[in-house]
Amino acid sequence: MSTEQAELLIKEAETVARQSYAPYSNFPVGAAVMSKSGRLHMGANIENASYGLTVCAERVALMNAMMAGNAAKQDITALAVWAAKPTNHAVTPCGACRQVMVELMHPNAAVVHFCSEKPGELKIVPVKDLLPGAFSLSS
Repeated sequence: MSTEQAELLIKEAETVARQSYAPYSNFPVGAAVMSKSGRLHMGANIENASYGLTVCAERVALMNAMMAGNAAKQDITALAVWAAKPTNHAVTPCGACRQVMVELMHPNAAVVHFCSEKPGELKIVPVKDLLPGAFSLSS
């Protein structure tokens, strides 16, 4: 992935965070997924009063990519996460999102970008390093 592609992905994640529905946490998050063809798919967190029904931005973006026809692991090359609030550390996906990433993204080719409003706060991690011992039904 080129620097320009990474910057575009992060900017799209930042932009889509404005569409978040986060009345309970007040923590809007945006995510952008890039497919092998360069097409972008976005998602924002959507909260619910019944917290278990809340859906994270990363999963919304990945599901949008799947619905657009990116069903093979090699189709999704990168995912950027952006939080609208500065934190003391880079924003990282929850365990459920990590499991979905392991399921839908290629473990070696795809990278995940974690970022926030804090300057210089960018971390690139291969999907395979996100969730050691991830659950799988295949051998």
